[in-house]
Amino acid sequence: MKHILFLLVTLFMSQTVMAGAVDDALAEYAGGKLKFDAKRGETLWNKTHTGKDGDRRCTSCHNKDNKQAGKHAKSGKSIEPMAPSVNSKRYTDLKKINKWFKRNCKWTVGRECTDQEKGDILTYLSTQ
Repeated sequence: MKHILFLLVTLFMSQTVMAGAVDDALAEYAGGKLKFDAKRGETLWNKTHTGKDGDRRCTSCHNKDNKQAGKHAKSGKSIEPMAPSVNSKRYTDLKKINKWFKRNCKWTVGRECTDQEKGDILTYLSTQ
C-alpha cells in the first residue's frame, strides 16, 4: 500500500511540476496577447524546412511518434521521448525549455522560433 501511495504522490508531483514550467513558458511567450493552438503546433512540428544543409523537420531527430525515443540526425545521440505522458522529465524546467527551443529552432528552422511558434509547439507537445 505504501508503494502505491508513493507512486501516486510522485506522479501527481511530476505532473504539477510539468504544468508549472509549461504554464510559465506559455505565459512568457504569450505576453498577455497571444493565443496558442495545439493543431497549429502539430503542423509546425511536422513541417519541412529547407536550408543550406538540406531538409529538416522536428521529427528528423525527435521521431514522428512523440512517445518513442528519437535520434539526433547528425550525431546519432539518443533523444528521450518528447511526450510527457511517457517522459515525466520533459517540460519541468523553464530555463531548459527556452534553451532547447533556441538551439533546436536555429538548427531546424534556420532561425529562432517566434513566441507564437514556441507556444503552439509547446501546447501541442504537452498534450502528447
